[in-house]
Order: sequence, then structure tokens, then C-alpha cells
Amino acid sequence: MTAFITPCWKKRLERVALLGMGLLWFGVAQAAGIEPKGAALVPDDRGYALAATFAVQIGPRLEEAVRRGVPLHFRFEFELKRKRWYWSDEHVAGRVIKYRLSYQALTRQYRLSLGSLHQNFDTLEEALPTLGRVAQLHVVDKAALVMGEPLSAAVRLSLDHSQLPKPLQVDALADRDWHVEAGTLRWDFVPAPEQ
Repeated sequence: MTAFITPCWKKRLERVALLGMGLLWFGVAQAAGIEPKGAALVPDDRGYALAATFAVQIGPRLEEAVRRGVPLHFRFEFELKRKRWYWSDEHVAGRVIKYRLSYQALTRQYRLSLGSLHQNFDTLEEALPTLGRVAQLHVVDKAALVMGEPLSAAVRLSLDHSQLPKPLQVDALADRDWHVEAGTLRWDFVPAPEQ
């Protein structure tokens, strides 16, 4: 009788182990993502400036790629539209900023670049929150706005696969580990008259 019960328990343990490994793999696969946490348009000297934060997780495969010298390019997009019922929404203002995240093997530091501006970090965990933070970015002049008119704003931060080296672009299309889910945060905005 013991011989009959043992294979049954063995199959159950195998199923539980497979389920556990599947959940672990699912958790690792879902770790990569850029989630918008919040954004706001605040008045500045010339019009309105944007403040936004994102939670950035690139996943183990992309972390390894950066450590091995593959630079990652990110694209921050802001869009402000005027809603129209009779046609598509009218573009009022927009802004695109491109970031580059790389690893400098000589200094053993991560470098976050925006054009010719660079900032170095000792760890990737320090660089990613800085990548996910936009503060006091002027996005629209007062002259482009009608005070009190409702507008629709949206922000997005995403990995730019088109900037990867060509062989890795093919991998990025086929391999789930190279995908970073990027959400878009949308909100309604009404410019307030000056007081």
C-alpha cells in the first residue's frame, strides 16, 4: 500500500514545484515596467511647468545588458490637447525628452544623460528614481492657453527600442524579457486665471 501512495504524493509535489516555478517566472517577467505615479502642471514665470514622477523597473535582463555596456534610451513625452466634439482633439503643446542610461566600466558608475548633461550614480538603484522624476519642466506659454478652458494632459516615459543596437532590436521584438511596460497618465487640466 505504501508503494501505491508514494507515486501519488510525488506527482503532487512535482505539480506544486512547477506551479511555484511558474509563479516565480511570472513575477520576474512582470518586474519590468514604468508606472506613472503622479503629474501636475504648475504655474511658472512664462506659463506652466510640469512635475511628474514614475516608478521605473527595467528587469534583470535589461540590467545585465546595461552592465555589459549596452546603453538604454528612454523617451519622455508630454502632450496637452484641447478637446473638440466635432473633430479630433487639437494639439496645444507637447514636449519630448530623450534620456540615455549607460554603464561606465572604467569608473564603475551608471551615467544618466540628457543631451550634453550627465549625472553619474554608483548603483542602478540610484539612477532609476532620477530617471523617473521630472521637475519644473516648462511645457506651455500663457499665450497658448485660454484661461478657464478645459484641456487634456498626458505624460509617458518609455524604453525606446529603436535606439538599441540592430541585433538587439530583433531580440526586443521576440523576447518578452526586453519589454518594459509603460503606462500613460492622463488628466484634465483647466488653466486658472491670474489673481
